[in-house]
Amino acid sequence: MKAVWYERTGPATEVLTFGEMPTPVAGPGEVRVRLEASGVNPSDAARRGGTYRSLEYPRVITNSDGAGIIDQVGSGVTRLKVGQRVWLFNGQRNGRAFGTAAEYIALAEHLVTPLPDNLTFAQGATLGIPGMTAWCSLFADGPLTGKTVLVTGGAGAVGHYAVQLATWAGAAVIATVSSPEKAERARDGGAAHVINYRQEDVAARSSISQEEWASITSSRSISAATLPRRCVACGSTAAS
Repeated sequence: MKAVWYERTGPATEVLTFGEMPTPVAGPGEVRVRLEASGVNPSDAARRGGTYRSLEYPRVITNSDGAGIIDQVGSGVTRLKVGQRVWLFNGQRNGRAFGTAAEYIALAEHLVTPLPDNLTFAQGATLGIPGMTAWCSLFADGPLTGKTVLVTGGAGAVGHYAVQLATWAGAAVIATVSSPEKAERARDGGAAHVINYRQEDVAARSSISQEEWASITSSRSISAATLPRRCVACGSTAAS
């Protein structure tokens, strides 16, 4: 199969190689997916760039998320079948060196989920890290009906999902953005209020105290925090 891999970390133009690799075979409890789309996330780029951690394997096929069609099932697989459209996550993660930047991937059945017919493969490839991060950040503490949700970075991948999911869950969504174009994207996702943090005082507009806002933006890795009567989901690096 054709694939893209790296054997040392660094800039993409210097370390990525495109070539032929053996096609994987579905083992017990696994399915093989003929990939139609591969999702590129910041964590994938950081692993390849060497800023996340040192090289974990002699050769890495990059990218964790993807979508495609099952073309082979291993013994013991009961939930999925050949020919199903699916999305998947954790391809290159947690002990697996070979991700989704390839024509095929063999992966445990529990990491693969049917893809609805009304979604494209490209959309399916964003349901892993972006979609699941948004979902967990929002709903870890229960329902959002009647709550106010602040999503920082409401036009990014995680943030845009958070805006949509919170709106569908019955929350009033405040989204922060950095440009008029991103403001439109956040509104398209359902944000009731959009704040351009380059031009406005977010704390004042959202009725959050300066101390509370400082506690949110002081961390580079907050996924969710709870304020009185509010759920706050960070869809981007709030401190940057």
